[in-house]
Amino acid sequence: MLSGVVFGASSDNSLEKVKAAGVIRIGVDDAFPPMEYRDEKGNLIGFDVDLAEEIGRRLGVDIVWVPTAWDGVILALQSGKFDMILSTLTITDERAEKIDFSPPYIYGAQIIVVKQQTKDINTLADLKGKVVGTQLGSTGEVAARKFGGFKDLKLYATYPEAFTDLAIGRIQALVVDEFVGRYYITKQAGAYRVLEERLAEESIGIGFRKGDDSFREAVCAAIDSIKADGTYGKISEKWFGVDVSKR
Repeated sequence: MLSGVVFGASSDNSLEKVKAAGVIRIGVDDAFPPMEYRDEKGNLIGFDVDLAEEIGRRLGVDIVWVPTAWDGVILALQSGKFDMILSTLTITDERAEKIDFSPPYIYGAQIIVVKQQTKDINTLADLKGKVVGTQLGSTGEVAARKFGGFKDLKLYATYPEAFTDLAIGRIQALVVDEFVGRYYITKQAGAYRVLEERLAEESIGIGFRKGDDSFREAVCAAIDSIKADGTYGKISEKWFGVDVSKR
């Protein structure tokens, strides 16, 4: 249970509903390593998973994960399919018009990954006229479309599918979230490299339905306490080898 925290006054009953249900239902893309993905036994693991479980423990409720297609995750939250999105959700102005966010709990970027032997792509400018891939509905897609100039932009339901096509040459470069991209690179040493230039810097937060203020405030207070007592740092060290809260 979270103790010693005073939540802001709110007329909504969103926190009361979660407490009464005894669970927080969380929308998630379950193929986004190392943030949230399935192990060899099918269990959901990752940085966001550990963080969510700690939030649930401090609020005295269980966590129920609801795998959801990423291009429909905002609509699914709005329609009540789950209570919040904790799945490496980038904070954008467009999304903030539809849902509310926590303050950023981690920071990331959109990077460009190519095969190690690719010689003609070394800068962002070299992407012009190339076949590039990214995930459908992601901020990688937004950044890629804003950059433009590709021969073709191929969209994938998940990044693992995109990495498969990069490996066999169906695409020449991949716009990918930094966490996912570097995870795959470490798993296949020598197969890929990352361009020095980044396509976009990003702030990542938790998404809530508009009006669910008391619930959002309680989750944000839980995260503050997780950071304050060093638990966040331990989770970060486990998945990244460094405490990303200090960046």
